[in-house]
Amino acid sequence: MEDSTIVNRAKKGNEHAFRMLIETYKQDVFRCVYGVLQNPKDAEDASQEVWLKIFASLPSYEGKGFKSWITKIAVRHAIDCKRKHARHSEALYDAMDDDIIKEKNNVVEESVFLNEQKQLVLSSLEQIPTSYREILEGFYIKEKTHQELAEEQNVQVKTIEVKLYRARSWIRKRWKEDDFR
Repeated sequence: MEDSTIVNRAKKGNEHAFRMLIETYKQDVFRCVYGVLQNPKDAEDASQEVWLKIFASLPSYEGKGFKSWITKIAVRHAIDCKRKHARHSEALYDAMDDDIIKEKNNVVEESVFLNEQKQLVLSSLEQIPTSYREILEGFYIKEKTHQELAEEQNVQVKTIEVKLYRARSWIRKRWKEDDFR
């Protein structure tokens, strides 16, 4: 059967005739789309969309070079898909850039805030009596255990615990949380 006969039957709504056109030209459509998209999965999806467009446009087909006609539809659709993909990628990169910039700004702000807090605490530590300061720095800043502090100062562990308790009490009496905001 000639293409023109099959196309005319498909134009009249004959599904079997349209399936015959698909079987005859599906490789040609796929090659055209793949040539533009360069991705087999995208080309497969776009090829199916091309066949839907061909079916919808079939009533306007004028009977001049069916293969050329479907090739034009396939190439135009593939170019549209590529443009859509490029726009989507740009939007995705823009969104990622915005997120990265926000994240960097948050890290910088947090770093500045922590630095200010650290300076405030360090300057406040100068107010603490020396015996308490050494215990607090050893335990909280240098993260030494009670045992390590006791060995360094050549005292009992219980003495270190008492000194830490007294140092904390001294701080509670003299410092307010608002002093560090």
